[in-house]
Amino acid sequence: MKPPAHVNTPAQYIASLPPDRAKAIATVRAMVNKHIPRGYEECIVWGAIGWTIPLSRYPDTYNKQPLTYVALSSQKNYCSLYMMGAYMGGSQLEQLKESFKSAGKKLDMGKCCVHFETPDDLPLAAIGKIISAISSDMWIEIYEQSRLMTKAGQTKAKKAASANKAGPRRVAAKRR
Repeated sequence: MKPPAHVNTPAQYIASLPPDRAKAIATVRAMVNKHIPRGYEECIVWGAIGWTIPLSRYPDTYNKQPLTYVALSSQKNYCSLYMMGAYMGGSQLEQLKESFKSAGKKLDMGKCCVHFETPDDLPLAAIGKIISAISSDMWIEIYEQSRLMTKAGQTKAKKAASANKAGPRRVAAKRR
């Protein structure tokens, strides 16, 4: 469910929702804000509330959009909490699965989004702990490593490596 065009802030996003959805999104938003590490900025991104690394800090993204770590949105039939760290694999995904199992809750998940109707569907404390685990510096590092696995990233790395090798030789040649 894309928000109306006039929605530019998280507060406006929540105000644009029906009361039951607004309450659910506001509760989960408060939990994310409590646990999100420093260096992330809350904003509207991709039609959702997002916690991103702003372009002013890290402009070198493949799509020229802020680097999103967590996002929250109201869809047609449910709400979604996007946890990009879980999508990147490794321990966050396993921790997420285990936290739902331990809490006796059903995990309804896409690639990186957890679907829910009410905050009671989520193990909020465990999700907060998972969100707090990746600093903004670590997220940039994870992103950069993931980009090296793409064709474009490998090409860029090769160009940078050859520029670094050629750079000192050119300087030395000019000095002669």
